[in-house]
Amino acid sequence: MLGSGGTAEAVRKLGFNILEVSDYTQVSEMPGGLVKTLHPRIHGGILGDWKDPEQRKYLEANGIEPLDFVVVNLYPFQEAVMADPVNFRRAVDNIDIGGVALIRAAGKGALLNHRVVPVTSPKQYEGVVGELERKGYVGNELREQLAREAFVLTSDYDRAIRDYLAGQVR
Repeated sequence: MLGSGGTAEAVRKLGFNILEVSDYTQVSEMPGGLVKTLHPRIHGGILGDWKDPEQRKYLEANGIEPLDFVVVNLYPFQEAVMADPVNFRRAVDNIDIGGVALIRAAGKGALLNHRVVPVTSPKQYEGVVGELERKGYVGNELREQLAREAFVLTSDYDRAIRDYLAGQVR
């Protein structure tokens, strides 16, 4: 299990072991937390197809492990601008880059390789856990539903950023 920042801390508090993303990628987090998960070992693990011999060779040669679940809660951009719409710096600080990239990669991986499960909201946890308990895996129907929801979320997120920036006079 990989995690970064507050997510890794929350998982540890629940009593689970988690490997910091920076320990897995061997690249320390950029000061200010600006770059954590944008790395080939992360995105290769999400998008890689272990059934494709050419990809498998690349993945293994580069020490890339499959990542089957991607759980991301985006920075609260909409909440930040609602709470303080004139604070441009705070708004920009709350634009999530890595999280959106992870969600897009997981959505594509879910549809492309029928392996990755994108989980983008705590409201989805119960359904995913329930399916894991019933079946021992997440089936294609739920995986594809979660992929669709992932792309809707990133689209809505990008629209909120666009709308906020369109209203800024600088």
